[in-house]
Amino acid sequence: MAKKRQSPNQASKLDPIHPNAAGIDIGAQNHWVCVPSGRANECVRRFGCYTADLYGIADWLTESGVETVAMESTGVYWIPLFQILETRGFEVKLVNAHHVKTLPGRKTDVLDCQWLQQLHSYGLLSGSFRPEDEICVLRSYIRQRDSLIRSASVHIQRMQKALTQMNIQLHQAVSDITGTTGMAIIRAIVAGEHDPKVLAAKKHHRVKRSEAEIAAALNGDYRKEHLFVLQQELHLYDVYQSQIAECDRHIEKCLSQFNDKIDISQLPLSPPKHTRHKPQGNEPAFDLRTHLYRMSGVDFTRVDGLGVLTVQIILSEVGLDPSRFPTVKHFTSWLGLCPGSRITGGKIKSSQTRPVVNRAANAFRMAAQTAGKSNSALGAFYRRLRSRLGSPKAITATAHKIARIFYRLWTTGGDYTDPGMDYYEQHYRERMVNNLHKKAQAFGFELIPQSSENLVS
Repeated sequence: MAKKRQSPNQASKLDPIHPNAAGIDIGAQNHWVCVPSGRANECVRRFGCYTADLYGIADWLTESGVETVAMESTGVYWIPLFQILETRGFEVKLVNAHHVKTLPGRKTDVLDCQWLQQLHSYGLLSGSFRPEDEICVLRSYIRQRDSLIRSASVHIQRMQKALTQMNIQLHQAVSDITGTTGMAIIRAIVAGEHDPKVLAAKKHHRVKRSEAEIAAALNGDYRKEHLFVLQQELHLYDVYQSQIAECDRHIEKCLSQFNDKIDISQLPLSPPKHTRHKPQGNEPAFDLRTHLYRMSGVDFTRVDGLGVLTVQIILSEVGLDPSRFPTVKHFTSWLGLCPGSRITGGKIKSSQTRPVVNRAANAFRMAAQTAGKSNSALGAFYRRLRSRLGSPKAITATAHKIARIFYRLWTTGGDYTDPGMDYYEQHYRERMVNNLHKKAQAFGFELIPQSSENLVS
């Protein structure tokens, strides 16, 4: 008896992995929601963007027996609905729109929410990384602080422009016009003091320039319109500094609410590498290093290049749970710091890193640039790669190495000990000699070490 032939639709049918899956297409004015067929009279519904509508979505998903939700969105329109659904107990995944569009088989008469629901039911979608809720709160404060710092830097540039238009070469006399000496002189100029000798007398005792040199740089053309601009920009700069201080108070309060992962009385924090009497750069006024050590259980600042602000940014982006990244390869791949693996027909087409927009990856790159100036193993590694590959590739490779060190400390704890620049150079020399021995043996030769006496003779 002939076997009945299956239709193409029956042969290609797949069993759903997530039968209780829903798809949501997020918009600025409307949200389209799709639930599995047979769960409601209409499996696709349109909701508004008001808060009552968001709770209506959660209620309808509960009535339809939905357990997991996949949503696609651009911008920040997804955040309120994501938080409401997560609070109601749903497993929510924010999927990348590019990943959804690259999957074949989409029909033109199918809504985006239906396509999301179908793909998610078959387990073909992976959600974007999002840390735990308390880390998200801290991350919001830190991102706001970074925005305030960038805005304040604009007014610093405008103050310097106004000074230059008056031919006041303050930036030639001091290294930072927002330092103690620079701000004292600018405030005196705005207050009406234009005598170069009186202004130069306000210099800090640690400034290397003499009062005569500073006075020569401050002898300018004090025009009213430029003084007016300088006054307004100084006021706006002070406003942003007060907002940054207010943001720091909220950050300190948020950090104090995290649970302790280590008992500081039993395992006290080691002294910093560099003892400073006041915060440097944009560092907050409170003891940020102790908070980071207490909540993470690791002193990441022992790694060359990782300052307190850099560690704060990284932890606010990746969270405190290393189990979200099973291996160090998953971690560096998410950061976009590991080499690419575009292989076709057994040949490597490209090994460039994957382009990603990631604040943690940028922090690791900044740490790599800082470590490149130090007399450490990481500094020697960076400088050797820079001489051979150039600065961009050396920065990425050093950032990759720092990220691997960070992940090891993050997962296993312990302290980081720098082996030193001499150790790295010696290890590199031994590795090169071993490679030369292998190449010589492959050609049937033998390398014989030559003593210093033979070299002199």
